[in-house]
Amino acid sequence: MQNTIRIIGIDPGLRRTGWGIIDTLGNSLRFVASGTVTSDGDMDLASRLCQLHDGLADVVHSYKPEEAAVEQTFVNKDAVATLKLGQARGIAMLVPARAGLPVSEYAPNAVKKTVIGVGHGEKQQIHMMLKILMPKAEFKGNDAADALAIAICHAHHRGGNKMRQALAG
Repeated sequence: MQNTIRIIGIDPGLRRTGWGIIDTLGNSLRFVASGTVTSDGDMDLASRLCQLHDGLADVVHSYKPEEAAVEQTFVNKDAVATLKLGQARGIAMLVPARAGLPVSEYAPNAVKKTVIGVGHGEKQQIHMMLKILMPKAEFKGNDAADALAIAICHAHHRGGNKMRQALAG
């Protein structure tokens, strides 16, 4: 007998880190919640990272996911922006890991391919497919929508990830 697995998807960003939580049972998906953790752009970098950490920690504590998925960083032309995004991504991976959750990573193209069927697509296509896959899904903004898409991608690939980890271990 299968159990329901609660998954948090995280779309890291220094200004806005999106999060989305779904429950999955076999092939069925159920929307739980989504939102965005923001940092104050007027504050120093360390304080902003603390804001992201504390906000994500509150979400993990409140919703008690069992697995986490984080979007991999793409490289920007601006090295400083890439470095800052990498630090925010570190927070996005640290929070669930500190809560004892296994954390998987997915490339943006893999997320899009899983949700909309192609590796390159528009934000509107992701929004439309989220509503088809989970009609009760509510998300404000692209960051929360992307986080839900990351959670769906993990729900689709999670068995294969466990198999790869077992073979590698």
